[in-house]
Amino acid sequence: MADVRDDDIIRAKPLGSAPVALSVLDLATVGTGRTARQALLTTVDLARLAERRGYHRFWVAEHHSMPGVASSSPAVILAHVAAHTERIRLGSGGVMLPNHAPLVIAEQFGTLEALAPGRIDLGLGRAPGTDGATAAALRRQDRMPQGADDFPEQLSELTRFLDDDFPDAHPYARIHAVPGPVQGRVPGGVQRADRPSIWLLGSSGFSARLAGLLGLPFSFAHHFSAANTLPALEVYRESFRPSAVLDRPYAKIGVQAFAADDAKEARRQVLTGALSMLRLRTGRPGLVPSPEEAASYAYGLAEQEFVADWLRNVVFGTPDEVREGLTSLAERTGVDELMITTNAHGPEARLRSYELIADAFGLPGGA
Repeated sequence: MADVRDDDIIRAKPLGSAPVALSVLDLATVGTGRTARQALLTTVDLARLAERRGYHRFWVAEHHSMPGVASSSPAVILAHVAAHTERIRLGSGGVMLPNHAPLVIAEQFGTLEALAPGRIDLGLGRAPGTDGATAAALRRQDRMPQGADDFPEQLSELTRFLDDDFPDAHPYARIHAVPGPVQGRVPGGVQRADRPSIWLLGSSGFSARLAGLLGLPFSFAHHFSAANTLPALEVYRESFRPSAVLDRPYAKIGVQAFAADDAKEARRQVLTGALSMLRLRTGRPGLVPSPEEAASYAYGLAEQEFVADWLRNVVFGTPDEVREGLTSLAERTGVDELMITTNAHGPEARLRSYELIADAFGLPGGA
């Protein structure tokens, strides 16, 4: 990879009739009546499907203290997925950097890079990925953290650990993230200098501006912050400065999408994710409900409005309807990549949805 530029590694080409490259974001969701083991096995199945069907990346997210989400340890999950795939890029969507010491993340993702050379993305967020009390427990603090204002400094420290290039006078100059570049510089070392590609993630303008100023790729959480998508992308593009990583902006967005053989079944399935999010937002997190439970739930007026608002930003329906919706979204936002996430109860419906979307765009690997 020494002769391949970062820009070439980051940019993805669309396949089939897709307007942009398509990728997958997974949360290892746990439905009622199912175990975390089953959810994680489904994550592996989904990664292998994504690789077979030409999705470009497969990312997992970091969340904590949520019974319905088993992706609390992205690096652990990615190591397992790497052992069951061969080509697809793997990454975090993302690691919530304020929860961790930068050296620990550099070691974890250096290990992943050693296990799957040239395939690892390190997506970083500045939110805790959980509530304030849990964030305090993660960070071993007596009080809840007041914010992530030191995120740029943490990012700089992490980058220097990954590149092993602290200045000689720095307190960490003699500290090295291993596996990492230092192993190629010591006597007898043959370690390559490759490292994971760093992405910044965000749901507002802060990370968008920082990604632009640093010349890094940017991923926006359209799937839960749709009102901020266009403003954040504009901030990113306006603030972008060419860097050793990118010569021009590269942006992708996460989008909730679900395809089924008929529109009625698609709505039945996506309602499970809407109810799950409703419970989370009202302080009642739990397992992802079944379609039957979501259909029979007695929604109050405010809850009906929440669900209706949530579903407006989910692209769902027949494969043709989803293809049209995703194409329209890519055109409206001008992004370079769409990362599809599907929050539904059962693994069969989720896997089937990704197959149908791939078929709708004529991606390779179909029957």
